[in-house]
Amino acid sequence: MKKTAHPEPVALVTGFEPFGGESVNPSWLVAAALDGERIGGLRVRAVQLPCVFGAALAALDAALALHRPVLVLALGQAAGRSDFSVERVAINVDDARIADNAGARPVDEPIVPGAPAGHFSTLPIKAIVVALRQAGLPASVSQSAGTFVCNHVFFGLMDRLAKAGGARGGFMHLPLLPEQAARAPGQPSLPLATLVDGTRLVLATAAAVQVDVRVAAGAVA
Repeated sequence: MKKTAHPEPVALVTGFEPFGGESVNPSWLVAAALDGERIGGLRVRAVQLPCVFGAALAALDAALALHRPVLVLALGQAAGRSDFSVERVAINVDDARIADNAGARPVDEPIVPGAPAGHFSTLPIKAIVVALRQAGLPASVSQSAGTFVCNHVFFGLMDRLAKAGGARGGFMHLPLLPEQAARAPGQPSLPLATLVDGTRLVLATAAAVQVDVRVAAGAVA
């Protein structure tokens, strides 16, 4: 009797389309570069999300239903940040300083009405930062994912995973690319190859580490 092959467990990596007048978004370029790789026993599948409130979560829902991942890493662009910023917590509010790509600009609106005020990442965020630093890459635990579409997706993701159970997930912000920073003097940046290598290490660490390390990574202010 022929055995039925079981599908490979999937790590879903999401990135955003460009926004804010940019022609590229490093989060999507990194996700696309890793698509199809096998990392930590997981097959990476990449999905691009629109930088649009609501529509981003609809695209995420479709990706979750299609791939049924055991691990989800959502990526976003964060101008002004100089390192791999591993997010600790998503908050249940949309408060847009600028309009999204569809022109929407929600203010003080819940992402999921009736849901908790916040959700923590279920990835080993401190072990990830330790691994990145040991590899010579700049990294930190971030205490805020903002209140734009990145946090919108982060909260929506964690709320969905909390209700479904099983899969782990989280969010990481990436700096600008050098070509983006060249148009905004003084902005920090990292090369695409570095961002891809670092994110590959993040996925490997997340797949391997079930219990996070206990090291100080808090903020004073």
